[in-house]
Formats: sequence, structure tokens, C-alpha cells
Amino acid sequence: MRPARSCESHASGGPPLTYVRLGERPLRRLPQLFAGLALYGLSLAVMVRAALGINPWSVLYEGLERHTSLSFGTLSGLVGALVLLLWIPLRQRPTFGTVANIVVLAFSADLGLWLLPADLGLPGRIALLVGGIPLNGLAVAVYVGARCGPGPRDGLMTGASALTGRSLRLVRTLIELTVLAVGWLLGGGVGVGTVVYALTVGTVTQFCLPLCAYRTPAERTTAPTG
Repeated sequence: MRPARSCESHASGGPPLTYVRLGERPLRRLPQLFAGLALYGLSLAVMVRAALGINPWSVLYEGLERHTSLSFGTLSGLVGALVLLLWIPLRQRPTFGTVANIVVLAFSADLGLWLLPADLGLPGRIALLVGGIPLNGLAVAVYVGARCGPGPRDGLMTGASALTGRSLRLVRTLIELTVLAVGWLLGGGVGVGTVVYALTVGTVTQFCLPLCAYRTPAERTTAPTG
């Protein structure tokens, strides 16, 4: 099996995002990884409390939550662990960042839901949505930029793309549409926020990634100076 690849590469002109071994500057990268994952879990909680529509995987967690006694965060962790089973035929291998993704997201999402009130009026919910989506995009840039390995969902997308030869964009779209449909059928919240998230979060992440991506000494040496 091979180590899981990052969800993007700088071949498209962006910053380098391939996996970097954990022993390289851990005191610089691990705090960034944990901060990004904690922010990501918090941003999920913010969007859930907005109750105006959430991202596809969160729709699935919320739908499952309606049919079990488990919390949103616990279900995110369980789904993440189950997704890792799909890595086996894709010949993907988890990294430290993969495991951290499952654990930290589960705890931070539940913590955020515990801290945020669930009975806000419409103006408050709109404010949560408007703030939650940029926070989510920033969080992705922070934890992906640490280059400690992708989360289980990102690894599923990159592995399926490599196996089938299809573009990452197409594979990601098909997976997320499937997850969204299942979550909606289970009762998860789909709304205007789901559409706004799909249209904007990638732009936020792309803008933030050059500021957050860790570069190895060799990459800093060869980087264009403009």
C-alpha cells in the first residue's frame, strides 16, 4: 500500500500539498494541523446551528443522528473510520493526519454544538452561516497546508481518482452528490446554505492555501521569487 496523497498538488500552479513525513519540523506543523482540524469541527457546528443547509458530509451525519442516539461528532468519527475501509482496495495508507482528522473533528464538532445555542432567530442563523462558510474554508487551508496527510474523505476521493483515471473534480462531485442524497433521504438539513457552501468554500480555501501551506527547505529554495 502507498501513503495517501494530498487532495491537490502544486502542478496546477498552487502551493505544494503532497505529504511530508511527520518528523520534518513537527513543532511547526502539528500545531497547525490540530488548529485547522479544531477550526473545521467548530465551523461544522456553526453551520449546523445556522440550520440553513450544510455541506454534504454534514447532511449525512445529521441524517444519521436523527435515526440513532449518537452525537453529530461521534457519527462523523464513525463514518470517517468506515470510509477508511474503502481505502483498502484503493491501496491507500492512513497517516497520522488521517487519524487526527477523525478524532479531532469528532470532539471539536460536538464541543461547538454544545457551546452554540440551538434556538437562534433568523438574523442570528444567517450570521452563523455567513461566518461559518469562510471559517470552514480557512480551516481546510490550515489543516491541509500542514501536509500531514489527507482526511479519510479526501483520501477516498484521491484514491478513487487514481484508480479510475477520472478527474479529481468529477470523482469528488459524484461522491458528494451521493453522500448528499443519502443524508437528505435520512432527514439531514439541505438548504440555501448547502448551495452557498458548494459555490464559495473552494474559493476561500484556494485563497488561503498559499498563506498556510508548509514548504520544505528545498521547496523554499526553488520557489519563484516573483
